[in-house]
Amino acid sequence: MLQREQTHPIKIGSYTMGGNNKVYIQSMTNTYTKDVEATVKQIKMLEKAGCEIIRVAVLDLVDAKAIKEIKKQISIPLVADIHFDYRLALASIENGADKIRLNPGNILKREHVELVVNACKEKHIPIRIGVNSGSLPGRAEPTPELMVEVAKSHVDILESMDFHDIALSLKATDMNLMIETYRLAAKTFNYPLHLGVTEAGTAFSGGIKSAMGIGILLHEGIGNTIRVSLTDNPILEIQAAKEILKNLGLKDKVPNLISCPTCGRIQYDMIDIAKKIEKYLLQINKTINVAIMGCAVNGPGEAKHADIGVAGGKGEAILFRKGKIIKKIKESEVYDELIKEIDQFDDSIYDK
Repeated sequence: MLQREQTHPIKIGSYTMGGNNKVYIQSMTNTYTKDVEATVKQIKMLEKAGCEIIRVAVLDLVDAKAIKEIKKQISIPLVADIHFDYRLALASIENGADKIRLNPGNILKREHVELVVNACKEKHIPIRIGVNSGSLPGRAEPTPELMVEVAKSHVDILESMDFHDIALSLKATDMNLMIETYRLAAKTFNYPLHLGVTEAGTAFSGGIKSAMGIGILLHEGIGNTIRVSLTDNPILEIQAAKEILKNLGLKDKVPNLISCPTCGRIQYDMIDIAKKIEKYLLQINKTINVAIMGCAVNGPGEAKHADIGVAGGKGEAILFRKGKIIKKIKESEVYDELIKEIDQFDDSIYDK
């Protein structure tokens, strides 16, 4: 099975995708691309949350031309999402897109693909061949073999033109189909793979489905970039992606919250505190393990590897570091004490 370090490296802006164990986080704006102000605002919010590559929809020539102004105001690579009309890809390239996504399910003529390839070669821009289970040529019933075959038909065109700055995605709404398709693709191609479950659903159901599908493949060494597709604020896509990568050991500088499931021994408002701390940790860019435990009897022992933590008693809690009790604090002081400890924590001990 092909491992992600063995994939052919391509350049996207200042990033190198493929040929290493780095997995980039992507998202897509849900603003109208032609609304430059709104699009830039959302991209900056996503970048602050941890987005590393952003994709925008290009529905018409006005959208394509807007890329030029958007690029002036952002610092992460921008991908132009193209369907149906190859001329929109040409316009996006002219206006500074860092990468082009083509859908082989709706851009079918070889001569059109060749025009895009030539333009990308001139500007040294990679192409993502994005296959979707719901938009295969002829609306065919998706199978792993068919989806890989469709991808290969476009790969063959690009390779025949001595173009190898290629990434591939083979997304499906069915998680099992998605997993099997990417496994076959990893055996078939040596290009970087963009992982995702397309049209996954809401933050709850889509988040679980994406975590399972993407997580299984990443654990097998497959995948160089991911997008968690959710019917919600795209900020949640970034948060979910970071959580997936963190738990697989593929991303550092991401906080980790440890909290017990609660039981009849709990005597303080642990659930509310845990939720508030989790929300606060979303804006923290450091490697730190924070524990919110239910009772003083087992808390420090069960969370002894946490950097900072609390375990509750009746109207109070104990504050501990690395399993060692530091002091007792009032329940009303728990949140503020934890925030203070989190802000003061030096995570250089985790730096490699």
